Amino acid sequence: MFTITVVILAGYLIGSVPVGYLAGCIAGTDIRKVGSGNIGATNVLRFLGKRYGYPVFLFDFLKGVAAVEMSILIFDRYHPVASRELCAILAGVASVLGHSYPVWLSFKGGKGVATTAGVVFALIPFAALVMCVVWIATFQASRYVSVASIAATITLPVTVGALLYFEQLNKPVLLYFSICLVAVVIVRHRSNVSRLLHGTEPRFQRK
Repeated sequence: MFTITVVILAGYLIGSVPVGYLAGCIAGTDIRKVGSGNIGATNVLRFLGKRYGYPVFLFDFLKGVAAVEMSILIFDRYHPVASRELCAILAGVASVLGHSYPVWLSFKGGKGVATTAGVVFALIPFAALVMCVVWIATFQASRYVSVASIAATITLPVTVGALLYFEQLNKPVLLYFSICLVAVVIVRHRSNVSRLLHGTEPRFQRK
């Protein structure tokens, strides 16, 4: 039980590193006071440009990967009662929660999409590929990052369910894990959904 607690706490702390906020500080801007006020890569990209937006996305993605890999290292060292997969899942979900609700910023963080992608890539690479394809296709069609992010995340449990059905995966717990991640991402996009319904959600314009 102690090891599981350590895995969850470490995953949360990795995810809670506010990369977008730190990028804003480097650029001389409090990213929380511009645009949507979100510290995620999308808001950083809108107001600070590709120079900051792309690295923020990459680091947020790597936080998810790092949390999973960290959990595996801890498991291999201490061999807790729980399985390796469960440790990785708990650390991954904790990292997404850490990104979305970082203790350092009064629990006001990003949407969790990039970190979720990193966790899924570390656990189920094929599902991450499907999410990527759906995100790109939806974004190209709508130009809404929020719509693309929600659509891509929703495909996760669908893909995992299909892999389980065709016996390409044998861990049903991965389905529950994917549903948890979808719930976190959708909850974090409540304001975006509201703006979409009112027609005020900003699009990325084609150049």
